Amino acid sequence: MLLDIRQLSSVADYFVLCSAASERQVSAVVRDILAGLRNEHQVRPLRVEGQASSGWVLLDYGDVVAHVFANAQREFYELDDLWSGAVPLVRVQ
Repeated sequence: MLLDIRQLSSVADYFVLCSAASERQVSAVVRDILAGLRNEHQVRPLRVEGQASSGWVLLDYGDVVAHVFANAQREFYELDDLWSGAVPLVRVQ
């Protein structure tokens, strides 16, 4: 899910929320985001927080922050509900 949070926060303009079924999948998604943005757009994150083993990895690109969750952590932290006032731009299920 891509959320436009510009009207709600000064932390970033957009949040990307995605989930994966296993630790291995979380690692793969994170790896592909990092490599894709680096190779195709020469963009590196300002900060990476968390590890796949924790079930939540945050990739901070400044204006865009990507949250990659294991399914259980996404349900637990409920960022979708926390940011329910944001405008959803893209939703893929």
